[in-house]
Amino acid sequence: QVQLVESGGGLVQPGESLKLSCAFSGTIFSAYAMGWYRQAPGKQRELVATISNSGIRNYADSVKGRFTISRDNAKDTVYLQMNSLKPEDTAVYYCNARIYNLDTWGQGILVTVSS
Repeated sequence: QVQLVESGGGLVQPGESLKLSCAFSGTIFSAYAMGWYRQAPGKQRELVATISNSGIRNYADSVKGRFTISRDNAKDTVYLQMNSLKPEDTAVYYCNARIYNLDTWGQGILVTVSS
């Protein structure tokens, strides 16, 4: 059974950077597409970025040019490098693992961007 554990969240000021990590365990990491989603207070969960098992990346328009998703198949970990953070990036960020349209979610981690 897949388990996902996020880390790296916290409070930062606008313009600063933060890097999220998601540790994957339970089966073969390299077979899964991985992604980051977020949910702000009072809003629906939305896609932030995804990376396929072959390394193809996809980003939400709101984060293009600021966020970078990457994966390390040797460490069974997916990352989200977030630069030039804005207050509107404040949300709970969730790691996602997908295979054959079956989703597994992490518990979520809070990112707060505020001065």
